[in-house]
Amino acid sequence: MWESLFRNMMRRMLRHGQLTVTMPGGQSETYGPGGGPEAHIILTEPDTVRRLLMRPGLALGECYAEGTLQVEGDDLPGLLELFVPSGNIAELPPWYELPRRLQSALRGFLQRNTPFTARRNVAHHYDLSDDLYRIFLDADMQYSCAYWSKSDMTLEEAQAAKKAHIADKLMIKPGMRVLDIGCGWGGMALTLARDYGAQVTGVTLSENQLATAQARAHVEGLEDRVRFLLLDYRKLEERFDRIVSVGMLEHVGAPHYREYFGKVRDLMADDGVALIHSIVKNGPPRPNNAWIDKYIFPGSYAPSASEVYRAIEDNWLHQCDDEALRIHYAMTLRAWRERLEENRDRVVEMFDEQFLRMWRFYLVSMEVSFRQGNLHVQQWQLAKSMSAVPITRDYLYPAARADWMRAAE
Repeated sequence: MWESLFRNMMRRMLRHGQLTVTMPGGQSETYGPGGGPEAHIILTEPDTVRRLLMRPGLALGECYAEGTLQVEGDDLPGLLELFVPSGNIAELPPWYELPRRLQSALRGFLQRNTPFTARRNVAHHYDLSDDLYRIFLDADMQYSCAYWSKSDMTLEEAQAAKKAHIADKLMIKPGMRVLDIGCGWGGMALTLARDYGAQVTGVTLSENQLATAQARAHVEGLEDRVRFLLLDYRKLEERFDRIVSVGMLEHVGAPHYREYFGKVRDLMADDGVALIHSIVKNGPPRPNNAWIDKYIFPGSYAPSASEVYRAIEDNWLHQCDDEALRIHYAMTLRAWRERLEENRDRVVEMFDEQFLRMWRFYLVSMEVSFRQGNLHVQQWQLAKSMSAVPITRDYLYPAARADWMRAAE
Protein backbone atom coordinates (compact mmCIF):
# COMPACT_ATOMS: atom_id res chain seq x y z
CA MET A 1 0.00 0.00 0.00
CA TRP A 2 2.73 2.45 1.00
CA GLU A 3 4.64 1.98 -2.24
CA SER A 4 1.52 2.50 -4.36
CA LEU A 5 0.67 5.75 -2.54
CA PHE A 6 4.31 6.84 -2.78
CA ARG A 7 4.30 6.37 -6.56
CA ASN A 8 1.13 8.43 -6.87
CA MET A 9 2.70 11.23 -4.82
CA MET A 10 5.83 11.22 -6.99
CA ARG A 11 3.74 11.51 -10.14
CA ARG A 12 1.98 14.56 -8.70
CA MET A 13 5.09 16.25 -7.31
CA LEU A 14 7.57 16.04 -10.18
CA ARG A 15 6.67 18.81 -12.61
CA HIS A 16 10.08 19.20 -14.25
CA GLY A 17 13.21 17.13 -14.71
CA GLN A 18 13.39 13.42 -14.05
CA LEU A 19 13.78 11.32 -10.91
CA THR A 20 14.48 7.59 -10.82
CA VAL A 21 13.57 5.82 -7.57
CA THR A 22 14.84 2.36 -6.68
CA MET A 23 12.61 0.84 -4.00
CA PRO A 24 13.84 -1.39 -1.14
CA GLY A 25 12.85 -4.47 -3.11
CA GLY A 26 15.05 -3.46 -6.05
CA GLN A 27 12.40 -2.34 -8.56
CA SER A 28 12.90 1.09 -10.17
CA GLU A 29 10.55 3.66 -11.69
CA THR A 30 11.16 7.04 -13.28
CA TYR A 31 9.04 10.15 -12.65
CA GLY A 32 8.83 13.60 -14.20
CA PRO A 33 8.59 14.93 -17.76
CA GLY A 34 12.36 15.30 -18.29
CA GLY A 35 13.94 18.34 -19.82
CA GLY A 36 15.72 19.43 -16.65
CA PRO A 37 17.75 18.09 -13.74
CA GLU A 38 18.00 14.34 -13.32
CA ALA A 39 18.66 12.31 -10.19
CA HIS A 40 18.50 8.73 -8.97
CA ILE A 41 17.75 7.78 -5.36
CA ILE A 42 17.88 4.37 -3.70
CA LEU A 43 15.61 3.65 -0.73
CA THR A 44 17.14 0.94 1.44
CA GLU A 45 14.45 0.40 4.10
CA PRO A 46 10.69 -0.27 3.68
CA ASP A 47 9.88 2.25 6.44
CA THR A 48 11.66 4.96 4.46
CA VAL A 49 8.87 4.80 1.88
CA ARG A 50 6.21 5.35 4.54
CA ARG A 51 8.12 8.23 6.14
CA LEU A 52 8.66 10.00 2.81
CA LEU A 53 5.00 9.57 2.00
CA MET A 54 3.66 10.90 5.29
CA ARG A 55 6.07 13.82 5.94
CA PRO A 56 8.17 14.43 2.79
CA GLY A 57 9.46 17.82 3.94
CA LEU A 58 10.79 16.31 7.16
CA ALA A 59 11.71 12.79 6.09
CA LEU A 60 13.78 13.70 3.03
CA GLY A 61 16.48 15.28 5.19
CA GLU A 62 16.17 12.68 7.95
CA CYS A 63 16.50 9.70 5.63
CA TYR A 64 19.40 11.25 3.73
CA ALA A 65 21.26 11.94 6.99
CA GLU A 66 20.58 8.41 8.26
CA GLY A 67 21.66 6.85 4.96
CA THR A 68 18.37 5.07 4.23
CA LEU A 69 17.94 7.40 1.23
CA GLN A 70 21.02 7.31 -0.97
CA VAL A 71 21.67 9.57 -3.95
CA GLU A 72 23.50 8.06 -6.89
CA GLY A 73 26.84 9.79 -7.29
CA ASP A 74 26.02 11.64 -4.03
CA ASP A 75 24.50 14.34 -6.27
CA LEU A 76 22.43 15.96 -3.56
CA PRO A 77 22.30 19.35 -5.36
CA GLY A 78 20.82 17.62 -8.43
CA LEU A 79 18.17 15.91 -6.30
CA LEU A 80 17.10 19.08 -4.53
CA GLU A 81 17.02 21.05 -7.77
CA LEU A 82 14.19 18.68 -8.69
CA PHE A 83 12.23 19.08 -5.48
CA VAL A 84 12.60 22.75 -4.55
CA PRO A 85 10.99 24.20 -7.71
CA SER A 86 8.46 21.36 -7.79
CA GLY A 87 7.51 22.01 -4.19
CA ASN A 88 6.58 25.56 -5.11
CA ILE A 89 4.02 24.54 -7.72
CA ALA A 90 3.10 20.91 -7.15
CA GLU A 91 -0.28 19.64 -6.00
CA LEU A 92 0.76 17.99 -2.75
CA PRO A 93 -1.33 15.41 -0.87
CA PRO A 94 -3.66 16.75 1.83
CA TRP A 95 -1.82 14.99 4.66
CA TYR A 96 1.28 17.04 3.75
CA GLU A 97 -0.56 20.35 3.81
CA LEU A 98 -2.49 19.71 7.03
CA PRO A 99 0.51 20.09 9.42
CA ARG A 100 1.60 23.25 7.59
CA ARG A 101 -1.87 24.76 7.92
CA LEU A 102 -1.92 23.80 11.59
CA GLN A 103 1.49 25.46 12.06
CA SER A 104 0.17 28.63 10.44
CA ALA A 105 -2.95 28.63 12.60
CA LEU A 106 -0.91 28.19 15.79
CA ARG A 107 1.91 30.52 14.77
CA GLY A 108 1.23 33.00 17.55
CA PHE A 109 1.71 30.25 20.14
CA LEU A 110 4.52 28.29 18.46
CA GLN A 111 6.67 31.37 17.82
CA ARG A 112 6.47 32.93 21.26
CA ASN A 113 10.01 34.06 21.89
CA THR A 114 10.61 34.53 25.60
CA PRO A 115 14.15 35.29 26.84
CA PHE A 116 14.42 31.64 27.95
CA THR A 117 13.32 30.11 24.63
CA ALA A 118 15.44 32.61 22.67
CA ARG A 119 18.59 31.59 24.57
CA ARG A 120 17.77 27.88 24.30
CA ASN A 121 17.22 28.08 20.54
CA VAL A 122 20.43 30.05 20.01
CA ALA A 123 22.42 27.51 22.04
CA HIS A 124 21.09 24.63 19.90
CA HIS A 125 22.82 25.96 16.80
CA TYR A 126 25.48 28.50 17.69
CA ASP A 127 26.97 26.78 20.74
CA LEU A 128 27.78 23.55 18.88
CA SER A 129 31.48 24.22 18.42
CA ASP A 130 33.38 27.24 17.18
CA ASP A 131 35.80 24.81 15.52
CA LEU A 132 32.99 23.56 13.27
CA TYR A 133 32.22 27.07 12.03
CA ARG A 134 35.90 27.87 11.51
CA ILE A 135 36.00 24.97 9.04
CA PHE A 136 33.63 26.53 6.51
CA LEU A 137 33.23 30.23 7.32
CA ASP A 138 35.61 33.00 6.26
CA ALA A 139 38.44 34.06 8.58
CA ASP A 140 36.22 36.76 10.15
CA MET A 141 33.50 34.13 10.91
CA GLN A 142 30.70 35.96 9.11
CA TYR A 143 27.72 33.58 9.30
CA SER A 144 25.39 35.49 7.00
CA CYS A 145 24.91 36.39 3.35
CA ALA A 146 28.01 37.86 1.70
CA TYR A 147 27.91 40.60 -0.94
CA TRP A 148 29.27 39.39 -4.29
CA SER A 149 29.84 42.66 -6.11
CA LYS A 150 32.11 40.69 -8.49
CA SER A 151 31.55 37.08 -9.49
CA ASP A 152 35.20 36.09 -9.06
CA MET A 153 35.53 37.23 -5.45
CA THR A 154 36.77 34.93 -2.71
CA LEU A 155 34.51 34.28 0.26
CA GLU A 156 36.72 36.54 2.39
CA GLU A 157 36.43 39.36 -0.15
CA ALA A 158 32.65 38.96 -0.45
CA GLN A 159 32.17 39.04 3.31
CA ALA A 160 34.38 42.12 3.60
CA ALA A 161 32.28 43.72 0.86
CA LYS A 162 29.11 42.91 2.82
CA LYS A 163 30.42 44.67 5.92
CA ALA A 164 31.56 47.67 3.87
CA HIS A 165 28.18 47.90 2.11
CA ILE A 166 26.38 47.91 5.45
CA ALA A 167 28.81 50.46 6.94
CA ASP A 168 28.22 52.71 3.93
CA LYS A 169 24.46 52.51 4.47
CA LEU A 170 24.95 53.38 8.14
CA MET A 171 27.27 56.30 7.27
CA ILE A 172 29.52 55.52 10.21
CA LYS A 173 31.68 58.38 11.54
CA PRO A 174 34.38 58.21 14.23
CA GLY A 175 33.01 58.31 17.75
CA MET A 176 29.48 57.21 16.82
CA ARG A 177 27.79 54.86 19.30
CA VAL A 178 26.70 51.75 17.43
CA LEU A 179 24.60 48.79 18.60
CA ASP A 180 25.01 45.39 16.93
CA ILE A 181 21.96 43.25 17.75
CA GLY A 182 22.90 39.59 17.41
CA CYS A 183 26.62 40.27 17.03
CA GLY A 184 27.70 36.66 16.40
CA TRP A 185 31.45 36.15 16.79
CA GLY A 186 32.01 39.89 16.69
CA GLY A 187 33.24 40.44 13.14
CA MET A 188 30.90 43.31 12.26
CA ALA A 189 31.40 45.11 15.57
CA LEU A 190 35.18 44.77 15.42
CA THR A 191 35.23 46.05 11.82
CA LEU A 192 33.13 49.12 12.67
CA ALA A 193 35.37 49.91 15.65
CA ARG A 194 38.71 49.20 13.97
CA ASP A 195 38.11 50.59 10.46
CA TYR A 196 35.49 53.29 11.11
CA GLY A 197 36.31 54.51 14.63
CA ALA A 198 32.92 53.67 16.14
CA GLN A 199 32.17 52.86 19.78
CA VAL A 200 30.30 49.55 19.45
CA THR A 201 28.13 47.48 21.78
CA GLY A 202 27.41 43.94 20.58
CA VAL A 203 24.77 41.74 22.21
CA THR A 204 24.33 37.98 21.77
CA LEU A 205 22.61 35.09 23.53
CA SER A 206 25.34 32.58 22.63
CA GLU A 207 27.97 31.94 25.30
CA ASN A 208 30.38 30.51 22.72
CA GLN A 209 30.04 33.53 20.48
CA LEU A 210 30.43 35.92 23.41
CA ALA A 211 33.66 34.28 24.56
CA THR A 212 35.11 34.31 21.04
CA ALA A 213 34.10 37.93 20.39
CA GLN A 214 35.60 39.13 23.67
CA ALA A 215 38.82 37.22 23.02
CA ARG A 216 39.10 38.75 19.54
CA ALA A 217 38.58 42.26 20.92
CA HIS A 218 41.36 41.64 23.44
CA VAL A 219 43.78 40.29 20.82
CA GLU A 220 43.12 43.25 18.51
CA GLY A 221 43.44 45.79 21.33
CA LEU A 222 39.91 47.08 20.80
CA GLU A 223 38.50 46.59 24.28
CA ASP A 224 38.26 50.38 24.74
CA ARG A 225 36.08 50.65 21.61
CA VAL A 226 33.99 47.47 21.69
CA ARG A 227 32.03 45.78 24.44
CA PHE A 228 30.25 42.45 24.00
CA LEU A 229 27.37 41.47 26.30
CA LEU A 230 25.42 38.25 26.91
CA LEU A 231 22.11 40.08 26.88
CA ASP A 232 18.66 40.00 25.29
CA TYR A 233 18.34 43.15 23.17
CA ARG A 234 14.95 43.82 24.79
CA LYS A 235 16.69 44.63 28.07
CA LEU A 236 18.80 47.46 26.67
CA GLU A 237 17.86 51.02 27.69
CA GLU A 238 20.59 53.14 26.04
CA ARG A 239 20.42 55.31 22.93
CA PHE A 240 22.64 54.71 19.88
CA ASP A 241 23.54 56.75 16.81
CA ARG A 242 23.46 53.65 14.63
CA ILE A 243 21.92 50.18 14.95
CA VAL A 244 22.87 47.16 12.85
CA SER A 245 21.28 43.73 12.97
CA VAL A 246 22.42 41.03 10.55
CA GLY A 247 20.65 37.66 10.51
CA MET A 248 18.86 38.32 13.80
CA LEU A 249 15.30 39.02 12.63
CA GLU A 250 14.89 35.37 11.59
CA HIS A 251 15.10 34.43 15.29
CA VAL A 252 12.62 37.01 16.58
CA GLY A 253 9.35 35.23 15.71
CA ALA A 254 6.44 36.75 13.82
CA PRO A 255 4.39 37.64 16.95
CA HIS A 256 7.29 39.85 18.10
CA TYR A 257 8.04 41.88 14.95
CA ARG A 258 6.16 44.94 16.19
CA GLU A 259 7.99 44.67 19.52
CA TYR A 260 11.35 44.24 17.76
CA PHE A 261 11.03 47.31 15.54
CA GLY A 262 9.56 49.26 18.46
CA LYS A 263 12.69 48.49 20.46
CA VAL A 264 14.89 49.48 17.50
CA ARG A 265 13.04 52.81 17.43
CA ASP A 266 13.41 53.32 21.19
CA LEU A 267 17.15 52.59 21.10
CA MET A 268 17.79 54.86 18.10
CA ALA A 269 18.81 58.50 18.47
CA ASP A 270 16.45 61.03 16.91
CA ASP A 271 18.84 61.47 13.96
CA GLY A 272 19.91 57.83 14.04
CA VAL A 273 19.94 55.18 11.31
CA ALA A 274 19.36 51.41 11.51
CA LEU A 275 20.23 48.70 9.01
CA ILE A 276 18.29 45.43 9.32
CA HIS A 277 19.53 42.50 7.19
CA SER A 278 17.31 39.41 7.07
CA ILE A 279 16.24 36.40 5.04
CA VAL A 280 12.73 36.84 3.64
CA LYS A 281 10.29 34.62 1.78
CA ASN A 282 8.70 35.61 -1.49
CA GLY A 283 4.96 35.18 -1.47
CA PRO A 284 2.54 35.11 1.47
CA PRO A 285 3.54 34.09 5.02
CA ARG A 286 3.96 30.34 5.59
CA PRO A 287 5.89 28.03 7.92
CA ASN A 288 9.56 27.23 7.55
CA ASN A 289 10.65 23.83 6.25
CA ALA A 290 9.94 21.27 9.00
CA TRP A 291 13.40 19.65 8.80
CA ILE A 292 15.26 22.96 9.12
CA ASP A 293 13.05 23.92 12.05
CA LYS A 294 13.63 20.63 13.89
CA TYR A 295 17.32 19.99 13.28
CA ILE A 296 19.06 23.25 12.39
CA PHE A 297 17.26 26.39 13.57
CA PRO A 298 14.55 25.57 16.13
CA GLY A 299 12.24 28.49 16.74
CA SER A 300 13.41 30.37 13.66
CA TYR A 301 11.09 31.91 11.10
CA ALA A 302 11.94 33.66 7.84
CA PRO A 303 9.28 36.35 7.36
CA SER A 304 7.50 37.40 4.25
CA ALA A 305 8.28 41.01 3.36
CA SER A 306 4.69 42.05 4.07
CA GLU A 307 5.05 41.00 7.72
CA VAL A 308 8.13 43.16 8.14
CA TYR A 309 6.64 46.18 6.38
CA ARG A 310 3.60 46.13 8.66
CA ALA A 311 5.79 46.13 11.78
CA ILE A 312 7.93 48.97 10.41
CA GLU A 313 4.84 51.00 9.58
CA ASP A 314 3.29 50.37 12.99
CA ASN A 315 6.36 51.97 14.58
CA TRP A 316 6.37 55.01 12.28
CA LEU A 317 9.87 54.38 10.97
CA HIS A 318 10.95 55.83 7.63
CA GLN A 319 12.14 53.27 5.08
CA CYS A 320 15.06 55.22 3.68
CA ASP A 321 16.36 52.36 1.57
CA ASP A 322 15.18 48.84 0.80
CA GLU A 323 17.46 46.48 -1.13
CA ALA A 324 16.84 42.87 -2.19
CA LEU A 325 20.00 40.75 -2.42
CA ARG A 326 19.04 38.00 -4.87
CA ILE A 327 21.32 35.01 -5.47
CA HIS A 328 23.98 36.44 -3.12
CA TYR A 329 23.12 33.93 -0.39
CA ALA A 330 23.12 31.02 -2.84
CA MET A 331 26.69 31.94 -3.78
CA THR A 332 27.63 32.23 -0.10
CA LEU A 333 26.12 28.86 0.78
CA ARG A 334 27.91 27.22 -2.12
CA ALA A 335 31.23 28.56 -0.84
CA TRP A 336 30.44 27.26 2.67
CA ARG A 337 29.44 23.84 1.32
CA GLU A 338 32.61 23.51 -0.73
CA ARG A 339 34.72 24.28 2.34
CA LEU A 340 32.75 21.82 4.46
CA GLU A 341 33.23 19.06 1.89
CA GLU A 342 36.94 19.82 1.59
CA ASN A 343 37.15 19.15 5.34
CA ARG A 344 34.66 16.30 5.59
CA ASP A 345 37.13 14.01 7.41
CA ARG A 346 37.63 16.61 10.14
CA VAL A 347 33.86 17.03 10.58
CA VAL A 348 33.35 13.27 10.86
CA GLU A 349 36.17 13.09 13.41
CA MET A 350 34.60 15.90 15.44
CA PHE A 351 31.06 14.51 15.25
CA ASP A 352 30.14 11.54 13.02
CA GLU A 353 29.10 10.65 9.47
CA GLN A 354 25.42 11.31 10.12
CA PHE A 355 26.20 14.82 11.40
CA LEU A 356 28.20 15.54 8.24
CA ARG A 357 25.35 14.35 6.04
CA MET A 358 22.86 16.43 8.05
CA TRP A 359 24.91 19.59 7.62
CA ARG A 360 25.55 18.85 3.97
CA PHE A 361 21.80 18.54 3.45
CA TYR A 362 21.26 21.83 5.32
CA LEU A 363 23.74 23.79 3.22
CA VAL A 364 22.69 22.27 -0.11
CA SER A 365 18.96 22.65 0.53
CA MET A 366 19.38 26.29 1.50
CA GLU A 367 21.64 26.97 -1.48
CA VAL A 368 19.05 25.58 -3.89
CA SER A 369 16.24 27.44 -2.09
CA PHE A 370 18.05 30.77 -2.49
CA ARG A 371 18.92 30.05 -6.12
CA GLN A 372 15.69 28.50 -7.40
CA GLY A 373 13.17 28.67 -4.58
CA ASN A 374 11.41 31.50 -2.75
CA LEU A 375 14.10 32.92 -0.47
CA HIS A 376 16.31 35.99 -0.70
CA VAL A 377 17.91 38.55 1.63
CA GLN A 378 16.49 42.00 2.27
CA GLN A 379 18.21 45.03 3.78
CA TRP A 380 16.08 47.79 5.30
CA GLN A 381 17.63 51.17 6.11
CA LEU A 382 15.42 52.83 8.72
CA ALA A 383 15.33 56.19 10.48
CA LYS A 384 13.08 58.37 12.62
CA SER A 385 13.87 61.44 10.52
CA MET A 386 13.16 61.65 6.82
CA SER A 387 16.37 63.64 6.32
CA ALA A 388 18.68 61.27 8.25
CA VAL A 389 20.26 59.98 5.02
CA PRO A 390 20.94 61.54 1.59
CA ILE A 391 18.01 61.64 -0.81
CA THR A 392 19.85 59.67 -3.52
CA ARG A 393 21.93 56.49 -3.36
CA ASP A 394 25.01 58.18 -4.85
CA TYR A 395 26.79 58.10 -1.50
CA LEU A 396 26.84 54.28 -1.68
CA TYR A 397 28.57 54.17 -5.07
CA PRO A 398 30.85 57.24 -5.40
CA ALA A 399 33.17 55.58 -7.94
CA ALA A 400 30.27 54.61 -10.19
CA ARG A 401 28.83 58.11 -9.92
CA ALA A 402 32.16 59.61 -11.01
CA ASP A 403 32.18 57.31 -14.04
CA TRP A 404 28.62 58.37 -14.95
CA MET A 405 29.55 62.05 -14.71
CA ARG A 406 32.63 61.60 -16.88
CA ALA A 407 30.55 59.71 -19.47
CA ALA A 408 28.00 62.52 -19.56
CA GLU A 409 30.58 65.23 -20.22
